[in-house]
This record gives sequence, structure tokens and C-alpha cells, in this order.
Amino acid sequence: MYLLDTDVLIDIQRGHAPAIAWFASLSEVPNVPGFVVMELIQDAQNKQQLSKTLQLVDPLPILWPTATDCARALSDFTDYHLSDNLGLIDALIAAIAVGRSATLYTFNVKHYRVVPGLKIEKPYSR
Repeated sequence: MYLLDTDVLIDIQRGHAPAIAWFASLSEVPNVPGFVVMELIQDAQNKQQLSKTLQLVDPLPILWPTATDCARALSDFTDYHLSDNLGLIDALIAAIAVGRSATLYTFNVKHYRVVPGLKIEKPYSR
């Protein structure tokens, strides 16, 4: 199972050729954490951008954390927020990935590197 982080979807949304080629090459439909969708919505500056964002994520399965994922996110956030600057949303996204044994496609390795058991891959060259 694969999860997409916000930065990857932003590249696709902006028409970044390597991102689009990589996405088209996937053999399975990737999943998107609900928090990633919310971050994309937050970045929309008008109704047209919001509509494009919703069209982009519409065909993708959206995943939400389980209670176990939330407990893991709280633990990781407590352990790594001060020492490694782990963000709240990043802790939740990582917990969803770890809880499902999924690989998180992201370029934000610095944000996630401290999370135990998280599999991270950079999906294409930037």
C-alpha cells in the first residue's frame, strides 16, 4: 500500500512533468491521508483552486487514522516534537502509514525520518 504526502500531490497539481509521469506509471491506486486533503484545501486561494484540488483527490481512497494510529501519533509527537520538530499533522500522517504498513511517498524526509517503523520513499527526481 502506498500513501501520498502533500508535497507530491502539489507537484502533480502544478503539472510537474516528473510527478505526472511517475503517477501515471503506478500499478496501483495510491491512498491519501485525509489530513493531506485538508492541507491541499487549506492552500486553495479561491473556489477554482478548491475545485481543482477536489477533482485531483476525488478518485483516490482517503484514509483516516484509527484509534491505535492516534495513540501512536500522540506518542511520536510527544517523543519527537521538541527534539526533532515533528509536526502534529506529520505525526498523524506517519501514524496512518505505520498502522497500515504502507510506504509514504514524500520529499519531506526531514519531517518524518524520526518516526519509528515508517517506510519513506522519494517518488521521482526533482
